[in-house]
Amino acid sequence: MSVTARKQQASVAQTPAPAKSHVVTLAVRPVRRIDIRHIGLAVLRNVLPPLVVLVLLLAIWQLLCEQPGASLPPPSQVWQDSYDLIVYPFFYNGPQDIGLAWRVLVSLQRVAYGFGLAAVAGVLVGAVIGQSVWAMRGLDPIFQVLRTVPPLAWLPLSLAAFQNSNPSAIFVIFITSIWPVIINTAVGVRNIPQDYRNVAKVLRLNQIEFFFRIMVPAAAPYIFTGLRIGAGLSWLAIVAAEMLTGGVGIGFFIWDAWNSSRLPDIIVALAYIGITGFVLDRLVAGLGAVVTRGMTSN
Repeated sequence: MSVTARKQQASVAQTPAPAKSHVVTLAVRPVRRIDIRHIGLAVLRNVLPPLVVLVLLLAIWQLLCEQPGASLPPPSQVWQDSYDLIVYPFFYNGPQDIGLAWRVLVSLQRVAYGFGLAAVAGVLVGAVIGQSVWAMRGLDPIFQVLRTVPPLAWLPLSLAAFQNSNPSAIFVIFITSIWPVIINTAVGVRNIPQDYRNVAKVLRLNQIEFFFRIMVPAAAPYIFTGLRIGAGLSWLAIVAAEMLTGGVGIGFFIWDAWNSSRLPDIIVALAYIGITGFVLDRLVAGLGAVVTRGMTSN
């Protein structure tokens, strides 16, 4: 074997063997499966207790009112006499003969106008009061007096001013629901941390930028608390106002049923009012939770 061949053989022997390649497996994103058992338990925890209490209340009501001479009808009679109102809420047989769902929607339309105006005006006025000590001292006593006036006490003045039942009802909703929005917004603005105000000064924010970027996010929990209270008050006000102004709303339906001695229809209408008020409260609360969570994350 020649010298050259020996060198080539030695170099081949000294060459390290290629390293074995390792295959790295990528992490597979776990597939979220619907836990039916967990969902079922959650439904049972949230739905079953109210249903049990409701059944017990209906049973007690049935036992107390099925006796001869009872002044109120039992649930069985309400179901029998107001079957059409319960099962067919969207029937339409004419301008004045409509289902309770349509009547609720008419009332909700008025609430949307009155409460929407109260929400916008209440937040703006509350922000001004919360920012200014002099505005707080001058307006707070007046607002505290006006907010104690019952909703129906405003109705004669609104009818005299607007000469129409629909804007009068909207005004009653507005004047009833604006006070908790103003008061809670003012409290929220006054409780804004001083650090936030110092940051606004450093960034040289103008009043509009300070309102949307600092004031509203910081006071959002207070604002939505006032909006929840205002929404409940507006629903109470529209039912009371419609009893006197007429129309096709749910409030006038109750007054007309009373004049016609239809107590089962009144009870069904009360159930519609309660469920609608509950849904309104949950909607405002859910919107507040989404908004405040988004502002907190930012």
